[in-house]
This record gives sequence, structure tokens and C-alpha cells, in this order.
Amino acid sequence: MEEHARSVKALIELHLGLERKGPGDPEVSAYIIKQLPQLPPNPHIADMGCGAGAATLLLAEQFHSKVRAVDFSKEFLDELMYRARQKGLEACVEAIECDMARLDWESGTIDLLWSEGAAYNITFEGALKAWRPLMAVHGIGVLSEMNYFAEDPPERVTQYMRNAYPGIKTEAQNVDLINSSGFEVLGVHRLPSTAWWENYYGPLRENIRALKNSNDHVMQAVIAETEEEMKFFEQHDEDYGYTFYIMRAI
Repeated sequence: MEEHARSVKALIELHLGLERKGPGDPEVSAYIIKQLPQLPPNPHIADMGCGAGAATLLLAEQFHSKVRAVDFSKEFLDELMYRARQKGLEACVEAIECDMARLDWESGTIDLLWSEGAAYNITFEGALKAWRPLMAVHGIGVLSEMNYFAEDPPERVTQYMRNAYPGIKTEAQNVDLINSSGFEVLGVHRLPSTAWWENYYGPLRENIRALKNSNDHVMQAVIAETEEEMKFFEQHDEDYGYTFYIMRAI
């Protein structure tokens, strides 16, 4: 198995059992849902890069409509369906294992497209281009993306991001990108840094402790990189983080 594939496998293993595979917060998501324009009855909903389905299940509960939950990881989708069954929501969830950049869905059919912290995998711009054709007339998108909070971030932060996320932009740049991609921005909401620690990094640390003595050098490298990421965010959480963008297809 090539090194990249082994790293992906180790990353998946490190995140198994976590309700969230990235930063997020149920209260923030619920607040954003309340800000959305009214959707059609029985809306067609998709959750891109759904992970174990924290947002998928929230959307299913809120709208009582089927959510198409897309992720590349069968392990994460298995966790999603287990949690859906526990909540009695399995009939409202369709788990789809595939590349979210190459969906062969009918165009113009999605009323609400949701994606928390996953668009960067295909770049934010790439996600907007790939998903815009799927949107119904005046369909709503809710995407969270990691970005700089300042127009001129510190040099130490930009240096770190050249390796960690070379495509990162400012919030203003992302707003411009959305508005030039067949959408109009309806709202911008930052995810508080506390959500990173309470809902993601905290539980992730438990998994790190459990795997810390692994003899797998790839797992050790993934753990070291993750711990570096945590330390850096702790020092610079005012400079960057996730922002939710509410948008409407035009």
C-alpha cells in the first residue's frame, strides 16, 4: 500500500468512534438552520463529506426528510447508519460512499446542500463548481470553510498554512468566490474556537492516547502532525478558523 493510502487509513482509524471528524457545534448548526429561507415541502437534502453524520442526523430530525449523506469512508458511513438506527432515523438517511467531487446526480435537484469542514478536500472553489449544477432553483447551500479571520494574517500563520492548507483564503475572498460561482451569500457565521476543543480536539485526544504506543510508523506520523495542528491552533485561534457561509443559488 502506498504511503498516502496508508496515511489516509491511519487518519480514518484515528477518528473512528468520534461523533465529529472535524470542528463543529450542534448549537451553531441549529442556529444556522433557523436562519435559512423557507425550503419546499419534503426538501431534497445532501450532506457532503458527512463523516459519522453529526449534521446529517440534525438535518433529518429538523426537516423530517431524507438526507443523502456522502463520504469516501465506508467506516464513517457505517458509524452514521448505526447512529441513525439508534435515533430511529434510518429511513431518513441514504448513505452514499463515493467521491463528492464526481457525483452523477440529476442536475437542479438539491434544495439544501450542507457541508461542514469537508469542502477543502476538493478545494472550496472546486466544491462550489462541482455542486452548483446540483442545486435546485434558489437552492440553499451551507458550507463551512477554514479561513483567515484577518485580511493580513501573521507571517508565522501564513507559513504554516503553506503546508497545512495552501488554498486557504480570507473570509472576504471566500465571499467574493461564492458570489462569482453562481451563488449569492446570505449570511456569514464564525464557528467559535471553543467548538474545536469541546467537540473535536478533546475527544480526538482520547483516541490519540489509545493509539500513542502503536508500532505503525505511519500512525505515529499522523499523530505527530495532528498534535502539531492542535498546538498551533491553540496559539493562533484568533487568526484562523472555520466560517459558515449561507448561500443561495442564482
